[in-house]
Amino acid sequence: MKADCSKIFQLLLVLTVAIVMVILSSHLTMKASVRYSVEDKLNCQAGYSSTCSKQVISNFTQNTDLFLNLKNLWWMQKDPASNELPYGIKGSEQTINKILAKIQYDMPENISRLACKKCVIIGNGYTLRNSSLGETINEYHVVIRINDAPVRGYEKDVGSKTTLRFFYPESAAKEPNIENDPSTLLVFLPFKPVDAQWLREILYNEKRVRKGFWKPPPLIWEANPSNIRILNPYYIHQAATKLLKIPLRVPPKSKKKPVHPTTGFLAITVALNYCDEVHVAGFGYPISQQNTPIHYYGKTTMKEMSNSEHNVTHEQLFLKKLVDVGAIKYLTVLM
Repeated sequence: MKADCSKIFQLLLVLTVAIVMVILSSHLTMKASVRYSVEDKLNCQAGYSSTCSKQVISNFTQNTDLFLNLKNLWWMQKDPASNELPYGIKGSEQTINKILAKIQYDMPENISRLACKKCVIIGNGYTLRNSSLGETINEYHVVIRINDAPVRGYEKDVGSKTTLRFFYPESAAKEPNIENDPSTLLVFLPFKPVDAQWLREILYNEKRVRKGFWKPPPLIWEANPSNIRILNPYYIHQAATKLLKIPLRVPPKSKKKPVHPTTGFLAITVALNYCDEVHVAGFGYPISQQNTPIHYYGKTTMKEMSNSEHNVTHEQLFLKKLVDVGAIKYLTVLM
């Protein structure tokens, strides 16, 4: 009898081991089938950057309404809309409304439905040259690019994917369909009334105004209207008042020039509001090296930034604070 029980026990043990192996094999097969997904590879942590941001930004309140729209007119009545461009739309309401009648306001569903968004903002800095970050950049959920920075010919270092491209008239690429994906959203930043007027004239094929720009913007700009968005002025208002603490206005008789956040700093501000994790690449200026190139393309040097309306030193110091608390992570060295 004991021999029979022993045989039965051994048989049950073998069956149990076999069942466990089948379960493990099935689990490993299923896991292997998804191991290379972007979500797993990026390992996104929900709310990470915004939580860290609160350590250095007082009263930081997230706003995920990225774009102006006609459906929700809160921005027509409340602060920061009570300010003039770029911190609101006061005085430009009619032009903005006319633009909004021609464009859309939503974020594509494949982005908006993500439970956790890992974003990378690609600056135009020289540190991107020979970085070989292209494949890494293409794996992010959201890739944000700045102004007219080229992609073609630089894919190995800067990638080829573009989810959002921030721009204003003087920084608009003359042929936007060449450097961007067909699905890229072109996010317009109107810094002054003539900027909004420029986009209205483009969309309605009106006579172009040529005055009021620091350099001539494209007079013909063949972008798909369904891909154009206007950035909510909330973000540049937040960047100025909460992050950089710079005045929104300069007194008329003051000898000081107005200072505005750079497009890159503004893009980071947007990402801190919208994304769960924020990484950046190609940021920083060689401030002490006046003749050093500042972009991974072209020959513009730091010396040519001397008359800029931006305080890049101030911005870099604040970005370092965000890095120190973990709110953002650099993929390239901060110059």
